Amino acid sequence: MAERTVFQSMSQKHVVSLGSHASVWDAACVMTRANCGSVLIVDTPGTLLGIVTERDLMTRVLAKALNPEKTMVSEVMTRGPCCVAPETWVSDAVLIMIERGFRHLPIMNAQGKILGVFSVRDALPREISNAVELAEFNDQVNDALA
Repeated sequence: MAERTVFQSMSQKHVVSLGSHASVWDAACVMTRANCGSVLIVDTPGTLLGIVTERDLMTRVLAKALNPEKTMVSEVMTRGPCCVAPETWVSDAVLIMIERGFRHLPIMNAQGKILGVFSVRDALPREISNAVELAEFNDQVNDALA
C-alpha cells in the first residue's frame, strides 16, 4: 500500500473552528457535537490564531479549576500551532507529533487556507511505526553527534 498524505487520511474533511472570544464551554460543546478532539481558533477573515485540544481542556482548564463558561479560548489555546501542508506524508506528520509532543496538526495549503486537522488517530499502525523508527534513528544520530 502506498503511503498516504495527511489530507487523504483525514477522517473529517470539514474545519471545526471558533472565534477567539468564544468560551471554553463553547469549545467543549463544539468538539463534542463534531466528535473531534480539537477546535481551531480563527479571526474573522479565517486566519489561524491557535488550537484548543481535549488535553488543553483537561490541563489548562479543569486542573486549574477555571470556570469554562467564563474562560475564553484565547486564554488557554496554543498560539501559532505548527501546521503542515496537505501533501505531507502521514509518517512525516506523525514524526513531527512525536518530536514535539502533540496529537493534532492543522493542515493549511500554500494560500493559507485551513483545510482541516490531522489527528494521530487518522494514522495507520504502519505509518506510526515508520515515524517511531525514524524518531529513534534521529535520537541515535543526535546522541552520536553530541
